[in-house]
Amino acid sequence: MLQTDLEKYSNSWYKPGGTVFKRGVWFCVNACFFASFFPFSRFKVFLLRLFGAEIGKGVVIKPSVNIKYPWKLKVGDYVWIGERVWIDNLDRIEIGSNSCLSQGAFLLCGNHNYKKTGFDLMTAPVTLAEGVWIGAHAIVCPGVVCNSHAVLAAGSVASKNLEAYCIYQGNPAQKVKERRLE
Repeated sequence: MLQTDLEKYSNSWYKPGGTVFKRGVWFCVNACFFASFFPFSRFKVFLLRLFGAEIGKGVVIKPSVNIKYPWKLKVGDYVWIGERVWIDNLDRIEIGSNSCLSQGAFLLCGNHNYKKTGFDLMTAPVTLAEGVWIGAHAIVCPGVVCNSHAVLAAGSVASKNLEAYCIYQGNPAQKVKERRLE
């Protein structure tokens, strides 16, 4: 029987974008101004744009947010990104206008192929359409599309696409009801 052999692991095919210098500078900027208790959203938006992110107007970024690669991030207007959100964008992440990422939410673009002995890295983009709400400590897995105004309840895990105007809960997330806005 074959076994996992991490000595064979290689993600040399993966290209994160930006130079080694740019990634190093971003690592320091992220640590100082995003993953810290630094409270000023407008300055964070400025820094993200400086590093190549596409950021709309009225975006709020709370303290202790972690963003892997801003040049792979697109955020619409009036988006709220809560405390301790982790945007692990090894691939492209798009967040539609009027969306909310609650405290500790995790957007995940990478995973490993457990079927391969070398545990190969796999990446896929994540898309949150307009009006999506990702609850506290919820996880959106690689390749998932959360359609317009979908809700992923606190602590839930979305490993498949979420339908528009539906509320999902659990691990794996299951549709529990429709979302009706008043």
